[in-house]
Amino acid sequence: MHRTRVKICGITRAQDLFAAVAAGADALGFVFYPKSPRYVSLDTFAALGRALPPYVSSTALFVNPTLDEVRAVVEAAPVALLQFHGDETFEQCAAIADAVKRPFVRAYRVKPDTTPNQLLECELAYRAASPWFSSLLLDAYVDAYGGAGKVFDWSLIPKELAPRVVLSGGLSVQNATDAVASVRPYAVDISSGVEASKGIKDARKIADFIAAVRAADAIIESEHDHERHQPDPRN
Repeated sequence: MHRTRVKICGITRAQDLFAAVAAGADALGFVFYPKSPRYVSLDTFAALGRALPPYVSSTALFVNPTLDEVRAVVEAAPVALLQFHGDETFEQCAAIADAVKRPFVRAYRVKPDTTPNQLLECELAYRAASPWFSSLLLDAYVDAYGGAGKVFDWSLIPKELAPRVVLSGGLSVQNATDAVASVRPYAVDISSGVEASKGIKDARKIADFIAAVRAADAIIESEHDHERHQPDPRN
């Protein structure tokens, strides 16, 4: 069965963590950018981290952090993945990930004039820069750090790259099925699209979003089944 991974980002409260886990989220994101309304302190993260059940991973989101800042987060509670959203260079991401021994995802803010080749070249450069590189997270370009709930042109994502990326930016209950069925990313990442207000999640929206992703998975699996049952033209 085809299964797109789902990350619910911007968790700030235990009840939101439990709602995301109950709905079937694969990963939860915690924001360590003080200017974000979804920022969590080390103490809050430590408490939330203790509530994470087995096999649900935590991602720590940073914007231009120092190594000491990242190390403090990694030591506060379990962190499976780092997520860089600032102006970090290849070398800075690689050095921090290597120092704390964690894989990382790099956010790429897609502009209207971004080309498919630029995305492929960026991914190749990060893979060459570090064995800790995991994936690009594709988000819409805005003149600010972090997501802004904006959708970008999904057709810019090369077909050969899509199965390796995390799709973000303006996802919602309403467009999740179409997004996953058309792009076919490895994972999706949502924050504001499942909120009642900034930093406060809506349990029903989380459940409905994940259900919408699973509906897309069913469409993709149905197409795969159809392809598998087509007669071999060589016979």
